[in-house]
Amino acid sequence: MSTVQRLTAAVAITVVMTGSTAIAADAYSVSELVGPSAFHGIHGIAVTPEGKLLVGSVVGQAIYEVDPDTGANSIYIAPPTGMADDIAFAPDGTIAWTGFLTGKVFLQAPGGPIIEVAKDLPGANSLAFTKDGRLYFTQVFLGDALYEADVTGKTPPRKITEKMGGLNGFEVGADGRIYGPLWFKNAIAAVDPKDGKVEVIVDGFKTPAAANFDSKGNLWAIDTQEGALYKIDVKARKRTKVAQLDPALDNLAIDAKDRIFITNMADNAVYRVDGATGKVTPVVKGKIAAIADIALARGDDATLHVADVFTYRNVDTKSGVVTTKGRMFGSDIDYPSGVGVGATYVLLASATSNTVQIIDRKTGKTISMVHEFKTPVDAAEADGRVLVLEAQTGSLLALEDMKGTKRKVVATGFKGPVAMVVDGKGAAFVTSSDGTITRVELSSGAKKVVASKLAGPEGIDIAPDGRLVVAEVGAKRVVSVDPSTGAVTPIADELAIGLPSPEGQAPAFLTTGVAVAGDGTIYVAADLTNAVLKIVPAK
Repeated sequence: MSTVQRLTAAVAITVVMTGSTAIAADAYSVSELVGPSAFHGIHGIAVTPEGKLLVGSVVGQAIYEVDPDTGANSIYIAPPTGMADDIAFAPDGTIAWTGFLTGKVFLQAPGGPIIEVAKDLPGANSLAFTKDGRLYFTQVFLGDALYEADVTGKTPPRKITEKMGGLNGFEVGADGRIYGPLWFKNAIAAVDPKDGKVEVIVDGFKTPAAANFDSKGNLWAIDTQEGALYKIDVKARKRTKVAQLDPALDNLAIDAKDRIFITNMADNAVYRVDGATGKVTPVVKGKIAAIADIALARGDDATLHVADVFTYRNVDTKSGVVTTKGRMFGSDIDYPSGVGVGATYVLLASATSNTVQIIDRKTGKTISMVHEFKTPVDAAEADGRVLVLEAQTGSLLALEDMKGTKRKVVATGFKGPVAMVVDGKGAAFVTSSDGTITRVELSSGAKKVVASKLAGPEGIDIAPDGRLVVAEVGAKRVVSVDPSTGAVTPIADELAIGLPSPEGQAPAFLTTGVAVAGDGTIYVAADLTNAVLKIVPAK
């Protein structure tokens, strides 16, 4: 029996909160509505000297090894050190990678220890070795600069140039220049590392993401917004579209057989592309990319709404079929991590882009994308108003209009707020990283702590009997909480929840979502395995 199938038995669990009760072992059954997916959104990709693929994940903070023929995969460098937005190999087999959120660059020689060759450079993104083992890397999105690292790690990196326009996945050409995309200038360019001079080779892209050379000296590039692979004639300064994939492409690598491998962060996938025919073959692909919050609309138990970081998805609760409603770079979706569903709106909160997207629930069209929040972690609809929970300010806000030009503070003083649910009776319940659940009277802003000393409460919903159902991530379990007494009742434990937070990030990096149907069925975002759990009460 897997850990996700184990049920909490009264004799097997110790409850530390006063007033807590145990639950019979046969009260609930646990299964997977959506099976697990490898990785947590993949980005950088490289080919090992042995011909295997290495792919990196920022959210998953790991580097994975993938068999290019079978798709079999395993962790190559574990979290948190393995966080990799890009990966590169030197001619002698030395590997280097970038920690995008931590601002670090790591290097490991064959058989040697992992060493840090750069730090304090947030947005450390792409990198490549020269034939003689020199290492270049860039900052993108959280910075815009090109550096050369000291491969011994003894001296700080040397800044070569800056403000290039986002030099993303690149490679060093035979002429010693760095060839890669300028993300924000829609072009493929060559940069001379001697003086930082930038020369545009081909422009006209939508959002170019990466470029690599094959063994014959041909340059290949991907456009993440278009979802396309191009062959670049550097001398003629022309491009030819070779293959059409889906948007959200991130990086590419080419092996000794000139097979082209491309990562797609929204699909959690590696694709193999035949450069001669344009044929696209999945090597490995997931149904979920990086699951976070989930929600059900009141009165509609058929559709589970999923904030999947790189996508917004729906799951059919009967069949488990996953439908992508919008994806990064292919639509207006912008890194959603929180989701709320009301009578009128679907609300997607992005702690990464500091936005809340308001979607018409009937038409699926975006009404507005509201910007300039301070780490919005969740959003909800209450009596036609949009509520937003801000982690950075510890506040619950109400939007006075759909454009968010007027905002009212409903309540403040939350310590690390994570998620919320409205009860339809004029109140909201908020979970916080300090272990509390707080009831907020929406009309007055009055607060009352209804439970405390929980181990990392995150996703929250309300059961048909009025109890709160909460993902207690620190204990890897789901519990119910009586809002009138604070009594905690364990429901299921040893769940695959609680993805670790990266260095420097809030404890609840991605919300472990919970949603409860009208019949009491509980759905949980199993963020460790990218699965959706279904917890069904006994008949």
